[in-house]
Amino acid sequence: MEWLLILPLAIPGYIVAYAYTDFLEYSGAFQTFIRSFFGFSNPSEYYFPSIRSLGGAIFILSFSLYPYVYLLVKFAFNTTPKNLIETSILNQKNPFYNVILPLSRPAIIAGSALVIMETISDFGTVDYFAVETLTLAMFNIWLGMNNLEAASQISLIIFSFVIIILSIELINRRNKRFDSNVISNEYEFSKKISRSQKLLILFLCLIPIIIGFIIPVLILLNLTLSNFDFDELLYSLIITKNSFLIGFLGGASIVISSLYFCLYKLYDNSRVSNFLLPILGSGYAFPGVVIALGTLFFLGNLQFQINSFFEFFEFNLNFSFIGGFFGLILALTVRFNSIGLGSINTGLSRIPKNLIEANLTLGQSFVYGTKKILLPLLKSSILIGFILTFIDIIKELPITLLLRPFNFETLTTHIYQYASDEMLEKAALPSLIIIIASLLPVFIIYKTFIKK
Repeated sequence: MEWLLILPLAIPGYIVAYAYTDFLEYSGAFQTFIRSFFGFSNPSEYYFPSIRSLGGAIFILSFSLYPYVYLLVKFAFNTTPKNLIETSILNQKNPFYNVILPLSRPAIIAGSALVIMETISDFGTVDYFAVETLTLAMFNIWLGMNNLEAASQISLIIFSFVIIILSIELINRRNKRFDSNVISNEYEFSKKISRSQKLLILFLCLIPIIIGFIIPVLILLNLTLSNFDFDELLYSLIITKNSFLIGFLGGASIVISSLYFCLYKLYDNSRVSNFLLPILGSGYAFPGVVIALGTLFFLGNLQFQINSFFEFFEFNLNFSFIGGFFGLILALTVRFNSIGLGSINTGLSRIPKNLIEANLTLGQSFVYGTKKILLPLLKSSILIGFILTFIDIIKELPITLLLRPFNFETLTTHIYQYASDEMLEKAALPSLIIIIASLLPVFIIYKTFIKK
């Protein structure tokens, strides 16, 4: 059951939105069944809420993003110090409400903050449902009205809102300790319950799994099998290669940059390095549209300055940062760098400090110590960071859509185009490919954060 509860992480929210729209709209299977069963002939004879609404977007994003809270809170529950639980029981206090829940407060806040930031960042779901959000407004003003200045002003509002959320989360944790010198999960806090209560708990746990994963996958499978097109399969496999190329380049860029900055902080634990690392990892908090616009402005100005410099010497430099892989990979690196930093930092924290200190004491060079000592011990962390960023990149929609090279299709842009043209049956096959590819990091998350 534990690993089933994180399966919705394998499906991007916009794909869940496409699946439920096909299933719940007026001509969909569910409403068709209702009209047939009750004998209704037109929509005025019954009421059915529209899935393409603010409520529908909340419904989709809730069941797509809940694993962020679940993972962090479950980890906090499992690492509650055994001695505190035993003390609470000896004092005839409820260990859950008096110990476990208060100690899990940072995890609850962090998980909720992640969900808020992911909701702000969402583009595909709100765009398809036509729900007016700041992210969608920025996208429409930028591309629809070609007004970069107004789009920049909206991005500043989004930026400020995200900074406020991050500040509240940091202030909430400041000068507060929620840990213990001894952490053990050997004590299993359990309560005897009846068979009916067990069935009720099982039913409640199955609800998010069924709604967030099983139903969307079944809908997509049905659409794929009932509208199977061999040519579409071949084309989907071709653009899968493009998605994997972007994922590989972006993942490699993130792992290399993360490794460099984490090692820099390790060997030079100064105020500059302690300040720089959180800044480098803050890109995940911002919507992809904001990062794409920022990248476009940055590269545009950089290109203008370089061209002006060479024109001064009457030399025409015929190249562009924009419209190629460089801008796309740069934006993806900024967006997902926090995943690589987190994975490698976690790996470094598990390496005994005496190994690092011994290397420094013996006067070995930075390159030698990194190559012979640290890299072999960081292999698993580097691999996990690469795989997680790889999958996040192939699921990323707005950055790829806005900064991809001309006539370069990926799975996400292909799905988006079909959905925009209301051809959901065509979008089903590439959607399933993304889901299948995303199951690997979900399994890694289960092995890393839950099973262990």
